Amino acid sequence: MVAAGARPFHRSKVPARAKVLATAGVSLATGALSGADPATGQKSEEIVPFVYHAPQKALDDLKQRLTQTRWPEHETTNDWSEGVPLEKLRALVEYWRTDYDWRRCEEALNRFPQFRTKIDGLNIHFIHVRSKHPNALPIILTHGWPSTILLFREVIGPLTDPTAYGGKGEDAFDVVVPSLPGFGFSEKSTERGWNAQRTARAWAVLMQRLGYKRYVAQGGDWGAFVATALAQQHPPGLVAIHLNFPQVVPDRIPEKLTPDQQRAVEILNHFRNEGSGYLVMQSTRPQTIGYALMDSPAGQAAWIYDIFNAGTGDHGNPEEALSRDQMLDEITLYWLTGTAASSARFYFEQRALLGRTNNAGRVDLPVGVSRFPNDLPAPRSWASDMYPNLFYWNELNRGGHFVSLEKPELFTEELRKCFRKVRQSDHPDTIPEKE
Repeated sequence: MVAAGARPFHRSKVPARAKVLATAGVSLATGALSGADPATGQKSEEIVPFVYHAPQKALDDLKQRLTQTRWPEHETTNDWSEGVPLEKLRALVEYWRTDYDWRRCEEALNRFPQFRTKIDGLNIHFIHVRSKHPNALPIILTHGWPSTILLFREVIGPLTDPTAYGGKGEDAFDVVVPSLPGFGFSEKSTERGWNAQRTARAWAVLMQRLGYKRYVAQGGDWGAFVATALAQQHPPGLVAIHLNFPQVVPDRIPEKLTPDQQRAVEILNHFRNEGSGYLVMQSTRPQTIGYALMDSPAGQAAWIYDIFNAGTGDHGNPEEALSRDQMLDEITLYWLTGTAASSARFYFEQRALLGRTNNAGRVDLPVGVSRFPNDLPAPRSWASDMYPNLFYWNELNRGGHFVSLEKPELFTEELRKCFRKVRQSDHPDTIPEKE
């Protein structure tokens, strides 16, 4: 089943040279490197090709665990207010156990050129696809939680090769998609401090190491915090950022609010009171929740499936926006890499860094924003205070928190439109204030 707006991997559009890298790859499963570690004997700035192949025993173990799932009783409501309904999760897990094919996802993922390189003591994994078009604009895309690099799998082709997807060559990008530290195939930290600011510094090193002298950055969810921190640090070469999860609510809420501001505050408060259980747990006890999620694939599925529902509109049927395969690809990657605790720890580190602020701070660098309806609102009237060089703002009527996976064509077009001015100038004109 493929959801509306979702497309399968376009294998023919991905550079064939990725196939050559398979001979230099490694296998990684259940959170540990199996076989040769690309970090072994690695020079400090060396970039090592990477290909992933899950051991069959890990996939067999997964199916066995799914078969032996211990189920709780039925919820006492007829909606998602207590969490994922029993029958919804049973159906997802049964599909995962009987019909889902990880090898399909794995094969498609490995068609992208992937690499690892050590930065600030950690091996960072990333996809890197250079466009065939001259003067392509380099862009670094950052995912959040519970996403991985798979969040951008449907937009890499259209961004790097726009003419193959009905676009224009002058809109082409060179695309870099790193895995956050402790997520997917990036190494897990054994020390404190890997928050958005430290990650942003690592991204600046990565772009410099790849030889980019001028580039832009994009992010949603934690990726928006990383892109924001990157812009605040003003690394050489970064000229602008784009956010699809802007943080504009002031830390001090004014007494008098406009209707859109009042609505934003009400939705934010509702989220904090009714929908933030995962956030509180991962911000305060990432190790504790890690034990449960590492031991139970059904538990891991429920933990993430709940967020897919919330992030696609909280309608009780996330399959209307995302296919089961798309959701299970992400869930399975978390399971196979054993990153439940390490990814949750990003929340713990951000809480230590920012406390309980409503935003990630002011950004003086040029900022573009795309707002999608099925996500937390961000009033335009507050945006100028946070982003004084706001040069692009567009409010869409479709899409949600995982828009690059839900509506890849829409997301791609937003990045093309946003960064057209940046291609011409490092200081694009600020957009007119909307009434």
